[in-house]
Amino acid sequence: MIVEQLYTGCLAQGAYYIESNGEAAIIDPLRETTPYIRRAEQSQAVIKYVFETHFHADFVSGHLDLAQKTGATIVYGPNANTHYNVHHAHDGERFRLGNVTIKVLHTPGHTLESTTYLLIDEQGRDHAIFTGDTLFIGDVGRPDLAIKGDLTEHDLAGMLYDSLHTKIMPLADDVIVYPAHGAGSACGKNMSKETTDKLGNQKRFNYALRATSKEQFIDQVLDGLTTAPAYFAENARLNKEGYEPLERVMQRGSHALSPDAFEAAVNETSALVLDVRSAGEFARGFIPNSINIGLDGQFAPWVGALVPDLRQPIALVAPAGQETETILRLARVGYDNCIGYLDGGIERWQQAGREIDQIDSVSADEFAHRLQANPDLTIADVRRPAEYAGEHIAGAENMPLDTLNDFMAGLNRNEPIYLHCAGGYRSMVASSILKARGFEKVINIEGGIAAIRKTGQVFTSESFSH
Repeated sequence: MIVEQLYTGCLAQGAYYIESNGEAAIIDPLRETTPYIRRAEQSQAVIKYVFETHFHADFVSGHLDLAQKTGATIVYGPNANTHYNVHHAHDGERFRLGNVTIKVLHTPGHTLESTTYLLIDEQGRDHAIFTGDTLFIGDVGRPDLAIKGDLTEHDLAGMLYDSLHTKIMPLADDVIVYPAHGAGSACGKNMSKETTDKLGNQKRFNYALRATSKEQFIDQVLDGLTTAPAYFAENARLNKEGYEPLERVMQRGSHALSPDAFEAAVNETSALVLDVRSAGEFARGFIPNSINIGLDGQFAPWVGALVPDLRQPIALVAPAGQETETILRLARVGYDNCIGYLDGGIERWQQAGREIDQIDSVSADEFAHRLQANPDLTIADVRRPAEYAGEHIAGAENMPLDTLNDFMAGLNRNEPIYLHCAGGYRSMVASSILKARGFEKVINIEGGIAAIRKTGQVFTSESFSH
């Protein structure tokens, strides 16, 4: 028996490859099918099943393309009403895979169709559970994504409590927990950086499993939930209804466009110019009105949070050699309408004599000196509310990146606006958005709060709120 976790850091997502006696199953695959097919070929195994734990909201799953290419059967648990052919498993149903068995445990709560898969080894012992978004390491799935009709998040949280206590917690402590996500995913709020653990440890240390009553569990799980990213509902819909084959999406986006053709395509389609270079590279020169979301951060989730329409045409400015990767990472979260990329990048744009714009940046030390001279500077802290609450510069206003639009009306376009985040990634994204909206006096603080904190000659402990 082989069990492998295939983890994708930028999405904080875990897919799984299970193999026994020449037969393989994939659980919660990403949209690109090649890694799974190649892995099976290495062992000369046949992919027999694609198991889905639920309709994923934070990425487009690869189940349709994988089944089409391999002949594998797509399996969902109860209540999963799809627009394509699948095997609708019933609670307790068993699937034979080589010499092992995979048992269906219907665990509603995160969503109504959420299902955990229990792997039973060759000796008939419970070996591992693939929990999807039902149970994470350190957390459980948020119960506010599948609210329908009279069903409330309180109702779903109660279902989740029952699922955990009737289906998962009775299992042995040495059963391995393999969740669909780790820290960085918006599908939970307190996930560990660890991506697997023994169930016994979770019973002892996971706050949600330690709740002494259903009421306490519901209160704890619902407390502090942030608004779900806008693209979640659309991704869930695509996973339920179906989507365009990835190969077609990749072909459409892989057009190298000259500066003239790039400009013409942007004007013709009203495309968003998305520049995926690093924050420093972007600041030094970019196409006016383009938005920076760097590949070196949580690229796909931030695209999902900031670009509300998945059908939005997108024209790319990417580092040489990373254009295909960018198109793929957009497709993972359902952004399938890339119309091409700037051939030769920003260098060729400049060589053609085209206009470029820049973002003013200052070091943390320089910012500290300016703040000392003028304590009334406008400072936008674009971190999440919890980060801001833990520590922030006195006088800074919290304008979380994913809700930045809500604060624009209150900003003075005639005054400099200093932006920072934790390390510089999000503040450059925010700077590019403000710049594209006509805020010309945007100044990014390099290194973010981590660098500002080191300017002790200016900031005392009283200068921060804790």
